[in-house]
Amino acid sequence: MIKKTLSLISLACLALTGCVNTVPPTAVHQPMTIRPEPRDSLATFNGSIYNTASARPLFEDRRARFVGDIITINIAEKVQASKQSENIANRTSSMDAGIPTLDGVPFKGVSNLSISANNTTKFDGKGSNTSTADFTSTITVTVIEVLPNGNLLVSGEKQIGLKEGEEFVRFSGVVNPNTITTANTVQSTQVADARIEYKANGFINDVQVMGWLSKFFLSFLPF
Repeated sequence: MIKKTLSLISLACLALTGCVNTVPPTAVHQPMTIRPEPRDSLATFNGSIYNTASARPLFEDRRARFVGDIITINIAEKVQASKQSENIANRTSSMDAGIPTLDGVPFKGVSNLSISANNTTKFDGKGSNTSTADFTSTITVTVIEVLPNGNLLVSGEKQIGLKEGEEFVRFSGVVNPNTITTANTVQSTQVADARIEYKANGFINDVQVMGWLSKFFLSFLPF
């Protein structure tokens, strides 16, 4: 019985450890790395200087163009948005009514009475929203697919381990080979369908996330 209890406790500890060190989910293109495809050649020659598998033409630069090649992305994203709105509505109405003199009818006491009613409605609504995002980094990614038109689908991840947890920088997108510099780099602003992520795990990140029970009550509480 004691051994069974200890086993259950050990499994619970492992489960909790797995929850703490889980890798954050991602939305970048998959896979995030890939091995180069083998190149078919009629003549194969592998020597100390020349190797058919990794050889490139004499006048060809080192820019990425095949599956498995790497390319450096200079992430320089700066987004700033601002929105303001104002709505004003006014409505005023009034009504005056009187009862004339009544002769020869009952309820003569209500003669010469006047009725007045006023109604005023006013609405004044204002809204303002400002958002600023600045992300600067450098990451080297891998070409995971060469599209039929020659564009390169790239994806990659950088992990930084800290004693409090791990940080993940992820990037994927479609690169036009014409925007790649001779140093085999490209700006993130020139990448189509770019997906950039900066996430972390560990207890510092966990305390910044609302618990599941709080989310449950927040989903239906009216206040």
